[in-house]
Amino acid sequence: MNNMPADTNRRVLVIDDNAAIHDDFRKILSPRTAEALDATEAAVFGSAPDAVRQTRFEVDSAYQGSEGLLAVKNHVEARLPYAMAFVDVRMPPGWDGIETSARIWQVDPDLQIVICTAYTDYSWEEMVGKLGYTDRLLILKKPFEAVEVLQLASALTEKWRLHQEAKGQLERLERLVRERTSVLEKTNAELTQALGNIQTLSGLIPICAGCKKIRDDRGYWDQVESYIAKHSDAKFTHGICPECSRKYYPGIDYPKQPGT
Repeated sequence: MNNMPADTNRRVLVIDDNAAIHDDFRKILSPRTAEALDATEAAVFGSAPDAVRQTRFEVDSAYQGSEGLLAVKNHVEARLPYAMAFVDVRMPPGWDGIETSARIWQVDPDLQIVICTAYTDYSWEEMVGKLGYTDRLLILKKPFEAVEVLQLASALTEKWRLHQEAKGQLERLERLVRERTSVLEKTNAELTQALGNIQTLSGLIPICAGCKKIRDDRGYWDQVESYIAKHSDAKFTHGICPECSRKYYPGIDYPKQPGT
């Protein structure tokens, strides 16, 4: 029984100029039945356990590097990217597997690639020189066995899934940080604006014992309301207290104040 997660990407691209190789990969990775490989396949690729062979992959074919690049591009644009690709190192007359891989990674940098080769066309140092140090590249020597292909396909598609999961978590965290940062910036801006609108009176304020005018920093004497208006956002409305009412308007009855 297949226990792989439902969202696992099992799309595999085979890029090789030999049509027979495509048939072999398809028989190994996407068998039509659960029957054992026939004698010819077993002689070439070896055999694989039934439980492993039950995992099926979606296998697409490209016969030249440029065709493979186009397939990768189309799948990325359709939001159905391949998880991995088996790429032959020799594909005359077009690009070889190394150049093909370099071009593909410009389109889909997450693609896991297995370079298949029966020759020493490139040393590891030369591959690194052309592709850089990367954990997305593996080498598979020909002739290879079916179990090697199955193990690589299973491991690399799972690696692709875990990488996408980690990327998704990182993107969610980054989005959360951006949202929190935006809220903090807005709050800080509002606080800065509020503080800018607040003017406070503090310290010792010189006030005349007679007329109650206040002396400002420049030595001028202002009415209390004028001084406060200059140094705060307070607004004034004028009235008259009972004492002044009796003093200046003795004929007018002023309402009693609470508590009197």
